[in-house]
Amino acid sequence: MSSAQSFQQAPHKLLVIPGPVECSDSILYANASPSVSHVSPAFISVFGDCLRMLRKVLYAEKTGQPFMIAGSGTLGWDQTAANLVEPGEECLVLNHGYFGDSFADCLETYGAKVTVLKAAIGGIVDEKELTKALKEKKFKLVTITHVDTSTGVLAPAARYAELIHQASPDTLIALDAVCAAGSEEIRFDDWGIDVVVTAPQKGLGVPPGLSLVMASKKALGVLNARKAPVSSYYVSWRRWLPIMEAYEAGQPKYFATPPVQLVTALNVGLKQILDDSPSLQDRFQIHKDVSKYVKDELEKMGCGFVPLSRDHSANGMTAARYPQGIKAADVLGPLAERDIVVAGGLHKDIASEYFRVGHMGVTAVDKSRGDVDKILKNVKEVLDKARAKQA
Repeated sequence: MSSAQSFQQAPHKLLVIPGPVECSDSILYANASPSVSHVSPAFISVFGDCLRMLRKVLYAEKTGQPFMIAGSGTLGWDQTAANLVEPGEECLVLNHGYFGDSFADCLETYGAKVTVLKAAIGGIVDEKELTKALKEKKFKLVTITHVDTSTGVLAPAARYAELIHQASPDTLIALDAVCAAGSEEIRFDDWGIDVVVTAPQKGLGVPPGLSLVMASKKALGVLNARKAPVSSYYVSWRRWLPIMEAYEAGQPKYFATPPVQLVTALNVGLKQILDDSPSLQDRFQIHKDVSKYVKDELEKMGCGFVPLSRDHSANGMTAARYPQGIKAADVLGPLAERDIVVAGGLHKDIASEYFRVGHMGVTAVDKSRGDVDKILKNVKEVLDKARAKQA
């Protein structure tokens, strides 16, 4: 038996926040691989394969140009703003929570004039409001947070994209899919998306540290036509595009050093998603099934939910309201004492009213781990204990 096959990660608390999430043993083993030169033939092959596989995961094989840069998922906002938006240009943010606020803040940092359509907490932006806004003003860019982890809302991205194309076909569409890629279906080509921003530490099940972005040919055309210089040195696609093209062609080229171990881990993770059972489509269905199971069971325990509709609830996480009389201190600490780490509320207006559970990646797909049942069993026990104290 090889060391890779025999490797097992050390016992630890079960991490089931909305990201980072649990990683498989093989991915962590790859992340501990020996250092190699970032311009060696062996690593260039690994890097190039990652670019090709990202296209497949996002259904972007016709029009997508992937970028893979060291940094957090947040760096994807900077990539989008710095490369595609010039100072004074109008942008529209469809806001379903904390991360819509943040994307708007990032765009304004780069000089954009930002209009925000803000949904009610747990709701989604109304289609009529979106169409009205698009008719009133010419927008360079519209941003959509596919899953806003502060509310657990799943935006109807495909429908929004359809409406944007109808009302304002020249407008670029950017999808923040940091907490969606790998657990929610994203059809980059078919939906006509221009930028997908994501990261490895959520639905893709790989440790954090990479900014993964997919750009359309249309987006790259806008980059080439811009009048003002790209307003960033590090995230300029004009510097990174030759690197991506060279690595995919199997040739060395240097701008900044990639995290070689993390790219190696991502390579393993993407191969597991694309080559191993279940298939990519089955993977999405598994996340839907697990999501329904988790939400049904939590509802039986007296929990409500932040999303106002199950139809617009994320499949890789659940934002659950505490049952009546139960507080955060009754749940978060006691679960941690049982070696289960969930997240508290994030949305500032309701932060004390709910908790968040991540059920994506291996936690959802690998039933042999027993993660989901362990979570639900222990949540029920801590809720029962809290109620008994109140009696």
